[in-house]
Amino acid sequence: MVALLLRHVGRHCLRAHFSLQFCIRNAVPLGTTAKEEMERFWNKNTGLNRPVSPRVTIYSWSLPMAMAICHHSTGTTLSAGASLFGMSALLLPGNFEFYLELVKSLCLGPALIHTAKFALVFPLMYHTWNGIPQLYQSGVVVLVLTVLSSVGLAPI
Repeated sequence: MVALLLRHVGRHCLRAHFSLQFCIRNAVPLGTTAKEEMERFWNKNTGLNRPVSPRVTIYSWSLPMAMAICHHSTGTTLSAGASLFGMSALLLPGNFEFYLELVKSLCLGPALIHTAKFALVFPLMYHTWNGIPQLYQSGVVVLVLTVLSSVGLAPI
């Protein structure tokens, strides 16, 4: 009984809030096609001199903006890398030691190995340091800590 009463009151409130006039005012005429609607949209925006993407054309690039983009991309990269590592551990034959010996047998040289380790640890360090709220105020500190910790962890 209470559920029916609540449903009735809820419907009554929704009808009062979304009146027929509100729905008709925002409705698209049925005689138009998607192409016509898009043409009308672009004509209106061009006539009002609206930019295509205001984030790119209006705002000037700044260090916090670039760092936010890098934070999102390193997070995505780390997530994809962890997923690929996990899937490869499940699907590829052999174990980790086998593939470690395979890489060692390639005789890649210390410079290339160090560079590869740096490339692996840099996104992790950047994402870690940039995720600390107190350090978000100073992007330069985040970048310096990222490079120093990456250089320190790469030889390990």
